[in-house]
Amino acid sequence: MAKQEDPDGIDQHQAGAKLDSHKPKVDLMLSGFSRALLAVAEVTTYGANKYTPKGWQEVKDPIARYSQAKARHMMQGYTETYDQESSLHHAAHEAWNALAVLEFIIRGEEDEKTR
Repeated sequence: MAKQEDPDGIDQHQAGAKLDSHKPKVDLMLSGFSRALLAVAEVTTYGANKYTPKGWQEVKDPIARYSQAKARHMMQGYTETYDQESSLHHAAHEAWNALAVLEFIIRGEEDEKTR
């Protein structure tokens, strides 16, 4: 775990201290990638409507299957910008699948730590 400290060097027991100097700067991701994240959110919504909300978490062999889907969208993205079925960017589908794979990898690592 990263050492917790105030970015201004204030002791944690002094008024005004906030131990967030080593925490992720999520606002930079949200503001810097707002269009891309919105495109991925559209893929998420499309999938939730096509299947079920959060149903993607129950798919068997998810890392392999979402890796395959990511690769398919990558390949199709070389010849067309938009997915024919959803009308959404292939790159957004690819990013969604990459996030799903990463999520399962991290969950697996967390499961290993609790064993």
